[in-house]
Amino acid sequence: MNRRSRDAIVVGGGVSGLTTALCLAETGYSVRVWAADQATDTTSYAAGAIYSPFLVDDDRTSTWAEQTFVELETLAHDRDQETGVTMVPGLQVCRGPAQPPDGATKVPSFRQCERPELPAGFVSGWSYTVPLVDMPLYLRYLQNVLVEKYGGTVEQRRISTLEEPASAASVVANCTGMGARELVPDPALHPIRGELVVVSNPGITRFVAEHSKTDRELTYLLPHRDVVVLGGTADEERWDLAPDEAVAEGIIARCAEIEPSVRDAKVLAHRVGIRPARDRVRAERASLNGDGTVVLHNYGHGGSGVSISWGCARYVVGLLD
Repeated sequence: MNRRSRDAIVVGGGVSGLTTALCLAETGYSVRVWAADQATDTTSYAAGAIYSPFLVDDDRTSTWAEQTFVELETLAHDRDQETGVTMVPGLQVCRGPAQPPDGATKVPSFRQCERPELPAGFVSGWSYTVPLVDMPLYLRYLQNVLVEKYGGTVEQRRISTLEEPASAASVVANCTGMGARELVPDPALHPIRGELVVVSNPGITRFVAEHSKTDRELTYLLPHRDVVVLGGTADEERWDLAPDEAVAEGIIARCAEIEPSVRDAKVLAHRVGIRPARDRVRAERASLNGDGTVVLHNYGHGGSGVSISWGCARYVVGLLD
């Protein structure tokens, strides 16, 4: 087998792209990542990033989520590296009666909440300890492992067709998120805009996250050591990336109803990202131009990019066999 047959190019530098790159490298591929944007400009960077599959409807995601939980839990317990992953206790809460999804009940520490445990305005929920991911740190960690352990590379490079990376590698992983709508093209992809606010941590040690499939306004407080990520929104078919001050004020107000101390916390950042939603995650193998190039599609994860990242990446890389 010649060298080119073990070369792979991953298009996309978000969490799905970097995780897929690592899974390819683990199996012996020489991997390059072509990212259209800096890490700070990716949807992944803007994510609240709690383990909780969200805005995705695919019967495969339960297995992928379980596999990802194991990987993230392992990273959370790694004392030798700054992975950005921590295990944090907290509550997933609902404004009406609701049954927890199967994935939640499989978390080892899962238990149903009693009514007195719930914040005002919520009537059902459950408690568990799950991975919380500081995305700026985590993306940096993934890049460092790829480069330092496996000799991979990450470069900023924008493409207009998949034929471009296919001319340089026998395996191309398409992890372009919303970019796949034009690149493939794939009109089945549609945007769900998310907005959040980062504030200094006034002493919060547990998360509270609203569980909902329909509300465009979601409430969550996710403590990451010195900061708390407050959210959020789920705006269908909205593309703009400019922060909306009125939305930010609404987010802070909703979160302050649960935890009053965040009302006067110092605002450190305001992030906006576009979740790439699809009726079914595109995790499949395809060929390109009949020249032997294999394309691995891995996109359309909705709000579950982090929560199913490792399971989905190993699934698509496994399709090479």
